[in-house]
This record gives sequence, C-alpha cells and structure tokens, in this order.
Amino acid sequence: MISAANILDASILIVDDQQANVQLLEHMLQEAGYRCIASTMDPHTVCALHRANHYDLILLDLQMPGMDGFQVMEGLKEIETDGYLPVLVLTAQLGHKLRALAAGAKNVIGKPFDLMEAGARIHNMLEVRLLYKQLEYYSLALESLALHDALTGLPNRRLLFDRLSLGLAHARRNASTIAVMYLDLDGFKQINDSLGHDAGDALLRMVTDRLVAAVREEDTVARLGGDEFVIALWESSHVDAVDRLAGKVVLAVSQPYRIQGHDVHITASVGVGIYPTHGEAVETLMKSADLALYEAKCAGKNGYRIAAQCALAR
Repeated sequence: MISAANILDASILIVDDQQANVQLLEHMLQEAGYRCIASTMDPHTVCALHRANHYDLILLDLQMPGMDGFQVMEGLKEIETDGYLPVLVLTAQLGHKLRALAAGAKNVIGKPFDLMEAGARIHNMLEVRLLYKQLEYYSLALESLALHDALTGLPNRRLLFDRLSLGLAHARRNASTIAVMYLDLDGFKQINDSLGHDAGDALLRMVTDRLVAAVREEDTVARLGGDEFVIALWESSHVDAVDRLAGKVVLAVSQPYRIQGHDVHITASVGVGIYPTHGEAVETLMKSADLALYEAKCAGKNGYRIAAQCALAR
C-alpha cells in the first residue's frame, strides 16, 4: 500500500518560465507537506534533470519561449521507455488539452487554477505513479524469483537451461566449445542431519561463494536443488584448462568451513561434459556430465571425471 508519507516524500519538478507561477506552486506544495520539490524556469534543462533524478511528477507549463511543453514531452519519452510520462500539464490554453493528453500528459490543469483542485489532482497523480512503480518493482521481483534459487541467489534450472541453449547456439556459429560441470556435495545429508537445516543452508551459501569465486565472471554457476550445482563455462578453449578448473573447484569446496561454532568439512564430486565432444544439445551435454559425476562418486568422491574418460555408452 502507498501511505500518506510515501506520497509526501515523492519527488516533484515544477517547470514554468514565470517566476511568480513557480513560487505559487512551491508555496502550495510546501503548505500541503510535500518535502522533495525542485523547479526550473528553463525548459531545456528538464530532460537532463529528470534523467538524473527520476521525478515522480513533473508539473509542466505548455507555453514557454524557446522550447514548449510538447517538445519537452517528446524528450521525456526517450527517457521513459516504458511510455509512462509522469507529467501534469499547466496551461492557460484549454484548447491544447486534448493535444497535451495525446502527447503523453497524464492530466491537465487550466490556468489560473483552483488551489484545492490542483492539490487533489497532484495527490491523485502521485498515488497512481507510486502504485505503478510499486507494481513494476513487484513484477521484477517475481521474475527474478522465477529464474533464481531463493536460498543462494544463483540461477535456477530454468535460467541455466536458457543460458545453455543460447551458449550452444553461439558455439555452433563460432565453432567454439562449452564445458558443463555437474557438481554434487559428498556427505551433505549427514551434515544436515547432525547440525540442522539452518547449518545446511549456511553451508550451501558458503559453497556458492567459493564456486562463484573459482570461475570467471562470464561463467554461470547455478543451483539445481538440494546440494546439486552446475557450472557452465563459456568459450572453454582447451580440455586442459577445463581439467585444471575442475581440480580448482574440488579443492576450493574441500577447504574447512566454520558454521555455528563448528568446524565443518565437506568435499565435492564433479562430472564434466564438453561441447561438442560429449553432446550437441543441452540435454545430452548435461547427461554426459551427470554420468561423469556418477563415475567420480564411484571412484571414491572428492574428485572429478571428464566424460571422455567414462563409459558413456552404458
């Protein structure tokens, strides 16, 4: 919900070439309790000011020398790419009302204006604007939740597979390679059972930090669920480089952790699949890495296997 305090904290820009009009509007807004008020008498500065401050409401005079309000709104459209112009037009030419609304203004107040009516329109516009921004924020948050793991913040399976699909298409066009590391923590269930789920969650977040630190910024570390992670390595130029990185990841995970006053030790098993040698589609590449992970587990854990070293035909 949008509170009265939220509305009074909203940022407002007054644009009018007449100082008396600016002072009148400033006084009216201050009397109503608004706290973030700015003004300019130069219409040429409006776009730069809005780009820097992202005002919640712009009170815009239409008739100004050198650059009128319609030209200002055209400039604002390049900033507000979603098409929402937070503009309330002020004009003595009521014949321009429909044109102003068609140009993107959300409302129009005629000059000379009634202070009570102007105050009500400003309040209502700000309430709508803040609700719109809140809805936009919630929409982005929901989209992020749909694509990221809630515990670690890493990409989830859906986002990983989307990125792998794009990465494979790029690799086909450029005759390059991609490596996928399928990682599983050895003995994670025992730690969860002995120290509790809070400790298990803390451990997963620490492992996440180590995995992210071990790879390049352009690579993707994802969590599939439980204690399963996948690392997608873009533009992996040589098998030896992938081999070294797999060893680096295993070593990083195996270093001791301090959780809730306890020294915790855990290791990881890793299976590696490399495009195009071990699969040319997301599913087959992941399957190759999964089979290599199984071989790493069977070999005693705390290590890695590359799919070419495994019996993939079984």
